Amino acid sequence: MFIHSVYFWLKPDITPSEKALFVERAQALTRISTVKQGWLGKPADTDRPIIDRTYSYGLVLIFDDLPGHDFYQVDPIHDAFRELHSLWTAVKIYDFEE
Repeated sequence: MFIHSVYFWLKPDITPSEKALFVERAQALTRISTVKQGWLGKPADTDRPIIDRTYSYGLVLIFDDLPGHDFYQVDPIHDAFRELHSLWTAVKIYDFEE
């Protein structure tokens, strides 16, 4: 199993329609054929010093394997999502395998 975790820091001045477009396209990523499971969400309301809640949205996608992840990376849905890069100030990606 291959887990792809992505965290986005959206620009504070994006419009509501830009935010809605971000959410729509990010949710579309979970429907790419090689994605087995996927979730998009905002930081949970937890409060401990070790928790980073500074990001705007988190995306977690589960693939069977690295080739499934690699297919996702070149899918047209993913390409369309990447076109929104001007909406965020930072993105961090953490990939790991089970």
